[in-house]
Formats: sequence, C-alpha cells, structure tokens
Amino acid sequence: MLRSKLHDPLWSEQEAFSRLLSTELNMCEEQTVSLVDVLEEDEELEEEASAVLAGSDSDHCSYPQGYVKRQALYACSTCTPKGGEAAGVCLACSYKCHEGHDLFELYTKRNFRCDCGNGKFSDLQCKLHPEKDEVNSLNKYSHNFFGVYCTCSRPYPDPEDQVEDEMIQCVVCEDWLHGRHLGCAVPDCVELQEMICESCMKKNPFLWTYAAHLAVPGAAAEVKEETVTEETNTIVPNKEEKVDEATEPSCKRSREEAAPSCRLKELQAIGQKRVQSGAVFWPSTWRSKLCSCSTCQERLSDASLSFLLDESDTVLAYENKGKNNEQRQQGHDPLMSALDNLNRVQQLEIIHGYNDMKTELKDYLQRFAAEGKVVTPDDIRQFFEQQSRKRRRVDSGSFFSS
Repeated sequence: MLRSKLHDPLWSEQEAFSRLLSTELNMCEEQTVSLVDVLEEDEELEEEASAVLAGSDSDHCSYPQGYVKRQALYACSTCTPKGGEAAGVCLACSYKCHEGHDLFELYTKRNFRCDCGNGKFSDLQCKLHPEKDEVNSLNKYSHNFFGVYCTCSRPYPDPEDQVEDEMIQCVVCEDWLHGRHLGCAVPDCVELQEMICESCMKKNPFLWTYAAHLAVPGAAAEVKEETVTEETNTIVPNKEEKVDEATEPSCKRSREEAAPSCRLKELQAIGQKRVQSGAVFWPSTWRSKLCSCSTCQERLSDASLSFLLDESDTVLAYENKGKNNEQRQQGHDPLMSALDNLNRVQQLEIIHGYNDMKTELKDYLQRFAAEGKVVTPDDIRQFFEQQSRKRRRVDSGSFFSS
C-alpha cells in the first residue's frame, strides 16, 4: 500500500492516542483545533502505526533473523551523521538503543539486516544483540538514510516547502517521491496501487511492455499500436502477410509447441506501447500477471527484481500482516489481564466507571461540535479537573456513609 505521508518514527499503536493527546495539551493557548480534526488525526495515526509497526517486533532485535523480508527501519543521525556511512536499525533497536536520538523513519525496506552497533557505529553497542558482523554486505542504502527523499533530495517534512503534496514510495528503489515530481498525474485510489518511478522504469525497459497492458491509465499512458516489438525490433507480420503454416517445417512447429509460452513475448507481439516517461502506477493484482517462464525469471534475477513475482512482498501484504498481529494481541491486553485478577463486583465497578466517563466526555465534546466551536487545551483540562473533583466528592461521601 502506498502512503500519503511519512510519520513520526516513535509512534506505536499503544502510544498513538496518548501522544496525540499530550501534543494537544501542550499547545499554547492561542492554538486551537477542531474536534473533527482531533478525531480524524487520531484514527489516521492509529491505523498507520498499526499497519507499519505491528508487523515488526518491538522487543527483540531482528538481526538474528538475517535479511528480513520486510520490516520497519530507522536511521539515526545522532550515531551516523551525514557524511558518514549509511546505516539502518530495526524497530526494537530504535526504542531500546536509540532512545532520545534524532531518527529518520524509513517506513519499510525489504531484505535488510539490522546494523545497530556494528562497525558503522563507532560509539554505540547494541543493547539487544551486541554480537554482530562488522557490516551487512547485502544491505542496500540510499539518501533516505540521511533524511532526504525524492529526486529533489529534500527532507520530509520540508520547512522550506510551502506546497502541500503527498509522498509516494517506489516499490523498486523504495525511495519516496513528491507527487509533483513523478512526471505524471497521481491517480485515484492510490493507496491500493503500487508505483515504479521513472528512473527505475528506464533502468528496466522491459517493464514498459507490461505497463502498456497492465498499468493504471494516467496522463502519461498514451497507448498506440506498433508493428515493431520492443526489444528485438522484429517486424510482426500483418494478417495478410502471415507465413503459411503448411510451409513451415514440422520439427520447428513441434519445438515451439513444446516450449512454454512467454507472457512478455506475447505482449510484445501485440505491439501496444506506452509513452516511456513518468512514473507508472500499477493495480494491486499486477504482479500475478507477470511472466514467470525461465527466461523472464532469469531477466528479473539479473535486474534484482525477483521480488516482483512475490505477491507477499508488497507493502499491502506487510500491513495486513501487522493488522492481523494486532488483532491477535488484543486478547492479551494488559488492562484486560488486570481486570481478570479482580472479582466480579470490582470488574463491574471499573467497567461502569469507564463507561460513565466515556459518555460524559462524549456529551461534553458534542456541545462544542453542535455550536461549531473548537476544543482548546484548557477545555480538555477543565473536563478532567471536573472528573477529578467529582471522584473526590464520591469517595468522600462513600467514606462517611454508614
């Protein structure tokens, strides 16, 4: 799945709401935010945190797993500043070994092994897995590891950029690019699609053949009929120019019939082409339609693109895994575990108290929504102060009652 923006590297599904609330309470008095904004941002942050982080282990360094198929990664500018060697650390190490450091979130990367504490870190030893090789030779690095993105090599967020623009990740180079720098229009429902940037398309020209047939139509997707195949420049005979099959040697026909068909060659023979410029967007099912014959597998391997044949490699598959993990873990919620240790009366008292507070908070905020007013930090403080005073009065009454 494509993301419309990068987010804070220290968010987790447990922290999302509390950090949002903390941010709101620490705003200066002049700053205000609407109730709708608060609720929408909270929901979005929780979904993003769940999708990105729940698929990775937040307690154990991923190094023993080797080159992990896909995981959430971070770069620490405190330990590996610009000008030094690029390095990436796993989710758990970002929490346990780099707390308080300046981190760049890299979202997710494929086939990466955690670098934390290895030879690229002069003054830091990994607290979770101190014994590591000096380098991970199969890791791939980019300018993202120094906090810059896109063809413009700018940070995100960019304090000097006043243009509101989404950032979209290329599924091949895994760089993040501004929508306005893709060289094409961004289609609708982009979150369900994959994008390959123009640079990666041009490095792998055979992908243009697939693009002409499989890609999402867009501003750069002008299609035309050709009689010349893309890579071989062989003229495809017109119907009236077809060779009489009866004149072809039978041995040649038998060899062709025995050989497995190549989807790519079939598409090339059709002669449908696409303007070869700009990024290309692909629907969610496009990988299943790529040719997997031995020749195409070798071509993909030589280009380090074998992962394109793996539908479970997609970010969407990774995020779904994270969401499923979170759902399974909900049965082990610490709060529910604590409730299990209480007797029935205590459980009911806590549940009723929670429901009462939730109802009162909802009623309190609905007044603001009905009047079209904004909710300020002072309003939030006032509500909880009222709850605290109410609880003290209730406790006091209970204490002196006989």
